[in-house]
Amino acid sequence: MRVALLTREYPPEVYGGAAVHVEYLARELRRFLEVEVHCFGRTRDEPGVFAHLPNPTLLEVGANPALLTMSTDLSIAGATGDADILHSHTWYANFAGHVAKLLQDAPHVVTTHSLEPLRPWKAEQLGGGYALSSFCEKTAIEAADAVVAVSAGMANDVLRCYPSVDPGRLHVIHNGIDTDEYRPTSDRNVLVEHGIDLDRPIVVFVGRMARQKGLPYLLTAAHSFDRSAQLIVLASSADTPEIAVEVEQGVAALQAERDGVFWIRRMLPKNELIQAFSAATAFVCPSIYEPMGIVNLEAMACETAVVATRTGGIPEVVADGETGVLVPIEPDPADPYGAPRDPDAFAGAFADAVNALVRDPYRAAAMGIAGRKRAVEHFSWTAIAERTRDLYASLR
Repeated sequence: MRVALLTREYPPEVYGGAAVHVEYLARELRRFLEVEVHCFGRTRDEPGVFAHLPNPTLLEVGANPALLTMSTDLSIAGATGDADILHSHTWYANFAGHVAKLLQDAPHVVTTHSLEPLRPWKAEQLGGGYALSSFCEKTAIEAADAVVAVSAGMANDVLRCYPSVDPGRLHVIHNGIDTDEYRPTSDRNVLVEHGIDLDRPIVVFVGRMARQKGLPYLLTAAHSFDRSAQLIVLASSADTPEIAVEVEQGVAALQAERDGVFWIRRMLPKNELIQAFSAATAFVCPSIYEPMGIVNLEAMACETAVVATRTGGIPEVVADGETGVLVPIEPDPADPYGAPRDPDAFAGAFADAVNALVRDPYRAAAMGIAGRKRAVEHFSWTAIAERTRDLYASLR
C-alpha cells in the first residue's frame, strides 16, 4: 500500500504540533508501508519527501496567503500519482487531498488538528482568506472517506461544526510522543547561557503567539506567581502584529514588576527544548482552545508536571491531580475567540495552580514521574501508526 501524507509543514520547517505529528507518523508508518510526504517550502534531502511552492504569478501580484496555499495544494494534487491512500493534515493541505481524491478516485483521510470555525481569530491573520481556509477545510472534511480526530474532544467539535459528517466516518486517534527522544536530561547549557538561576523554581511556556494559546492570560497570572519562581517564555512567532504587540507589552510590564522573567524569541532545537522541559518545576499551557496539545505530552515525557486549561482534548492527556493540574475556564459566549468570561479570575486560578506546585516541589516531582509513565503507556507512536494503518486498510 502506497500512502501520500500531505502537509504544510515538515522538518526542518516546523511551526506547530501538526508538523510534529506528521514527522513521527511518517517515520512509524514506513516500518510497514510505502510512504511519501508532500509538503510546502524548500526542497528536502530526505528520500520520499517532495516540497511544493505556490504559483509564482500569484506571488508576484501579492495574492492573499490563503490563495497562495490553494495554488500550492494544486501542485501537490498533481504530484501524488497513483497513491492508494491520500492523508491530509490541517486546512493548508486538505484542499490538495480533496482535489487528488477527485482526480485519482483514491480514499482521502483528513486528520483534524484544529478547526477553522473555532479559530475566528484567523480572520485577523488571513483577512478575506479566512473564508477560503474555511472553504478548504469544510469541503475536504465533508467529502473525506475518513476523518481522524486527535482527541475525543476534537471529535465532538467536528460533529458540532460539521453536522453532515457521518459519525461512522469519524475516528479518534490521539497524537503521540517519542519517549525515547523526549526524556529527562541533566543538561542545562541553554538555561545557563540565558542567565536562568538553576537553584530557583522554573515555570516554562512553549507555544506560538496566537490567540488560542492564551499567552496574555499567563503573563497576567505571572504577576501573582510566587516571587521565587522564574518564568521562561519560549515564543518565537506571532500570528498577527496585534498579538505580537500585546505579548511585547505584557512581557515588558512583567519584567518591570519582578525579576526572573526570560523571553527566548528563537525556536529552540529539540535537544535544548528538552533541557527546558527537564529543568522546569511546571510546564504551563494556558490555551483557550486546544484540540489536544502535543506539547503537554512532550513536557510529561520529560518528567515535568503540567498546569493547563481544562479545555478541548487537554483533559485526555493531563490527568488532573495525578500528572498535573487542570484550570477550569468559563468561555464568554459573546466572545468569538472563546476567551474567558472573567479574564482576571481565570488568570488568578492559573496563578494559584502554578503556586501550589512551586511551593510543593515534591508533589510537582511526583506528578512529573507519573506524567512520563502515562506518556509511555498510552501515547506511543508505534500504537498510533498501527491504528492508522488499520484505518487505511479498512478503506481499501
